[in-house]
Amino acid sequence: MNIRSLTRGDGVVIGAAVLLLIASFLDLYSFDNVPDSVDLPSLWGSGPVVFSVVLAGIIGAALVVLGRGLPQAPKVAGIELGQFGTAFTVFAAWSALGNIFDVTGGYDNIEGSNEDLLPSPGIGLILALVATLLLAAAALATPLVPALKGALLPAPRPAAPQPYGAQPSGGYGYPGAQQPGGYGHPQPGQPGQPFGGQPQQAQAQPQQQPQPPAGDFSPFWFAVPVPRPLFAEDGSPTPIAELAPGTWYLAVEQRGAALVAQTQDGRRGVLQDTSGIQRG
Repeated sequence: MNIRSLTRGDGVVIGAAVLLLIASFLDLYSFDNVPDSVDLPSLWGSGPVVFSVVLAGIIGAALVVLGRGLPQAPKVAGIELGQFGTAFTVFAAWSALGNIFDVTGGYDNIEGSNEDLLPSPGIGLILALVATLLLAAAALATPLVPALKGALLPAPRPAAPQPYGAQPSGGYGYPGAQQPGGYGHPQPGQPGQPFGGQPQQAQAQPQQQPQPPAGDFSPFWFAVPVPRPLFAEDGSPTPIAELAPGTWYLAVEQRGAALVAQTQDGRRGVLQDTSGIQRG
């Protein structure tokens, strides 16, 4: 799971799910003129509230986040995982609203109190309503509102450029990292250099490095500005992965205007849309 593919809307979903979990341990209902010594049940004391509000909301939030974070989220009956999660959050919000108007579920008459005394919504049930409304609103609005579609975590800053031919160091996943598997060493250029540009030649060294012949392709690191699909090299129309902003990928081959890219887990595919990519 790539957390850098999560959006600000997903951050709101996660925060609302945490609020819902906290609310589940607070009072389900309350009474006027009842001593503080009386132990009132939490949301976990009512089966309908637990299943239709607490668990439905938390499961829905988990499905929304997983559907966004997985490179290729599985589908259930042809429906995407995130869509199932959105439906769960809407159901949880609707159920919470219904329990606000009828909080007698899980209500047992307090010993010694008036049997005609009716409970009112407790702080836990009120917070659960707020949390589920935030869940549903964020899940529905994230694909539509540009402010919520922005990346939750900022993209890492590219490493400082090195002289052409210098030995890179560090781990896989960012410019200047050691390249796995037999493609040679990527040569990082200036941050933000557009695709197709040539790296600047370093100043004279005691032993001048040879320059590659004109027209030869050298593997390089790049990042995409928005999520883009990565297609199989055999030309299949089904994407094998999704490249996420804020992550560096390795371009190992050029095919016309397209690039053959390698992901962190070693999968290779064709990136057909190379417009606006940032070269590392």
